[in-house]
Amino acid sequence: MSENSEFRFGAATGVGSMPGADTREAAKAVTGSLEDFPFLPELPARGPGADMIGRTAGMLVDLYARVEPSGWRFSDRPGRDSRRARSWLGEDLDALEEFTQDYEGPLKVQAVGPWTLAAALELRNGEAALSDAGACRDLAGSLGEGLRLHLDEVRRRIPGARIVLQLDEPSLTSVLRGQVRTASGYRTHGAVDRQVVEAALRDVVGVHADGPVVVHSCAPDVPFALLRRAGVAAVSFDFSLLTERDDDAIGEAVEGGTRLFAGVVASTDVPLSDPAGSVMGVRTLWRRLGLNPGLLAEAVTVTPTCGLAGASPDFARKALAHCVRAARSLAENPE
Repeated sequence: MSENSEFRFGAATGVGSMPGADTREAAKAVTGSLEDFPFLPELPARGPGADMIGRTAGMLVDLYARVEPSGWRFSDRPGRDSRRARSWLGEDLDALEEFTQDYEGPLKVQAVGPWTLAAALELRNGEAALSDAGACRDLAGSLGEGLRLHLDEVRRRIPGARIVLQLDEPSLTSVLRGQVRTASGYRTHGAVDRQVVEAALRDVVGVHADGPVVVHSCAPDVPFALLRRAGVAAVSFDFSLLTERDDDAIGEAVEGGTRLFAGVVASTDVPLSDPAGSVMGVRTLWRRLGLNPGLLAEAVTVTPTCGLAGASPDFARKALAHCVRAARSLAENPE
């Protein structure tokens, strides 16, 4: 991440999804709560095409998908499902543009990464694209082209923004371990070679050559070392799922300049602790790793544990504001 080492991330941001179906309200909540690091909201409650898989499928170049009872499946030509996905993305960009006039600073946009997409998108025979190495390569290439166009559009609309690209990869560990189930549900697809996984990620990460890429996973056992080798600038994860066996990988990541997007604030309606309490675990981890407390604010961005689609609109706003206060507590009292 050497070319991104001077990039100034915000101290707090969201993961991606927000509750409800009102695009302007979501953009207003995000930009109002996260003045220093807003993101492009996703509203999956609107239905197919607004979900994370459908939204990203709509970005693909020369590959098309439609909704089947089992999920999203490749099709020969663009249809109403992919058109709807693109239309909703355009509405989301319209709203974000409206609320970011004259904004200058980091801005995050999200898309599903190549391996979670390969695990979710079905070939015409109903099996996941993951079952076909050639389909995985084609999918990663199409995704890269689609992301390049998407990033160009965001730059055009919000010229003062310094764009952070987030790739959502919740299925990555399952892909590496051969735990993605076949269509029948009785078997699993074979584990994909780690070098193949890393190479595809590196190619997609390389699409955003002039800005940082963060990979998000709210699953256990995030492969920190592999992601670092693939060139990501930051890793986003559910902090509550960490175990001490992750310590070495996290310590090496921080010392190597990788930023941590620590998901420490609840993503569904629960009573929130005080901001200092929310980041107590981060301070404890820092002490356990023997890292310099002064690095905390430089190395950590505070987020909810996952997307906020399952929260009430009121709680979602409170959670984002809480992230900001928790990040301030971490910066002011690192020890």
